[in-house]
Amino acid sequence: MTTPTDAPTHSPTTVDHARTAAPAYRPNAKYVLLLGMMCALPAISNDIYLPSLPDVARDLGTSATAAQLTMTAMMLGGAVGQLVIGPLSDRFGRRAPVLVGVALHILTSLLCAVVTGVEMLIALRVAQGFFNASATVVAMAVIRDRFVGADASRLISRLMLVIGIAPLFAPSVGGLIAGEWGWRAVFVGLGAFGAFLWVVCWRRLPETLPAARRRDGGLRTALRGYRTLLRDRHFLALAIMPGLGNAVLMSYVIGSPFVLQEGFGLSSHQFSLLFALNGIGLVAGAQVNAALVRKVAPIRIIRVVLPASLGMTLALLVVCATGFGGLPLLLVMLWLVLALVNFAPPNASALALSRHGEIAGTAAAMIGATQAAISGVISPLSGFLGGDAVAMAVVMVGSSMAALAVLALATPAYRRGGGWTG
Repeated sequence: MTTPTDAPTHSPTTVDHARTAAPAYRPNAKYVLLLGMMCALPAISNDIYLPSLPDVARDLGTSATAAQLTMTAMMLGGAVGQLVIGPLSDRFGRRAPVLVGVALHILTSLLCAVVTGVEMLIALRVAQGFFNASATVVAMAVIRDRFVGADASRLISRLMLVIGIAPLFAPSVGGLIAGEWGWRAVFVGLGAFGAFLWVVCWRRLPETLPAARRRDGGLRTALRGYRTLLRDRHFLALAIMPGLGNAVLMSYVIGSPFVLQEGFGLSSHQFSLLFALNGIGLVAGAQVNAALVRKVAPIRIIRVVLPASLGMTLALLVVCATGFGGLPLLLVMLWLVLALVNFAPPNASALALSRHGEIAGTAAAMIGATQAAISGVISPLSGFLGGDAVAMAVVMVGSSMAALAVLALATPAYRRGGGWTG
């Protein structure tokens, strides 16, 4: 029986769900917490900063759109960072890239605290995203080193419990810090969190890629790995879906401070509370998915959830456009939309990773970079479309529609006899 650590590449036409053998390692709570904190570093770097966006715009004398670009900049930097760091983790192992990357995240966080213009802040946020991408891509590669298929999907969903702490508490913490010491102190706090994570990784993160399995070579080897991935159209389809799902989430994350605080007059404290309540929906959805994949194949979950997500975002758009139900119904619809967001990405990511276990770091980098790039490009569109609730909902509908189209047109998921038993 093939083990999770030496599973060969799947053919481009199928995802071999039968290859999801029992994992050789059972993660304990501390292991899940560590990987969850690593995956959550980019989310924390954005979410803790959310309540400060209006203050940043005022203090630096810039527009709301420019302030939102400081969020997008980090995601785009993260996309490039994952493409670079993923192959490095296949070459040098998992520990070294994350320790260097998190150390540089600390430095850029402290530099963000002393900027004098929005242009410099945007540039530093690009660098911050590049470096903290190391934590996410290494965490995903570590998962693939030991798990595949439903086991990987279940672990990724469990990580969402940890990652979900970011939207639950980060804006509240960021709002408290900014309220006492100003928005610049938020970046000092990010640096402190990075230092804590660095120490934990140094002491607790195991090396899951032995020297015998590391890939020799430099740029040519990395490019060869990406060429292999780019030729696998089903891998690409699976890699795109988490990005479109994250675009739905990030459209809310980036747009909600202006929609709820400026559009509906909520205070920073009220916004943080509502953001936390919606975070509960994110976490709940991920945990339901983690339980569901024990009995239902990941691809079957995706087939059902993506149409449901599209229907829910369309209903949200109707509520926003008509004003029916006011703020209470808007918040209920947002909660339901966000509760569905974390179903498809863990399953799509796990299926994509299972296809290329021999280059897990490169594959994880491609998935993460695609996710960051797609969500980074799409999510700020709500600001360019007017920044109101309707604009935010339109972007969510478009992202959901695109995800369903990718599944239906670029994979055999809805075709009889397509060979995808996932």
